[in-house]
Amino acid sequence: MDIRTLATEMDSMVAQGAIVDAVEKYFAEDVNTSDYNNVTTTGKAQMVEKMEGFLGAIAKINGIELHRTLVDGNVSASEFTFDFLMKDDSKVYWHEIIKRVWNDQGQVIHEEYFNA
Repeated sequence: MDIRTLATEMDSMVAQGAIVDAVEKYFAEDVNTSDYNNVTTTGKAQMVEKMEGFLGAIAKINGIELHRTLVDGNVSASEFTFDFLMKDDSKVYWHEIIKRVWNDQGQVIHEEYFNA
């Protein structure tokens, strides 16, 4: 599997706002995630549920910008800026690095978020 191609394809989907579709397409069933707020998920189904809930709370996507994607072996790191207006009128503005570890089948087995 060409991790660079897979990471680029996944990042393109995320940048277009198709975050749940990207998780469904690229995550392994036994994936785990963690973020800089110590929130974790175990398994693709839990991550899909989390992302559906989050996306459902968004009133407007002001922008999703992919700055760059780096790949080293089976690890990719992608830098994004996310800018959302939420339905509760709060604003979410994240500049983050998303680190992904990929398996031999071209699936993400671990995803971790870092505040950039």
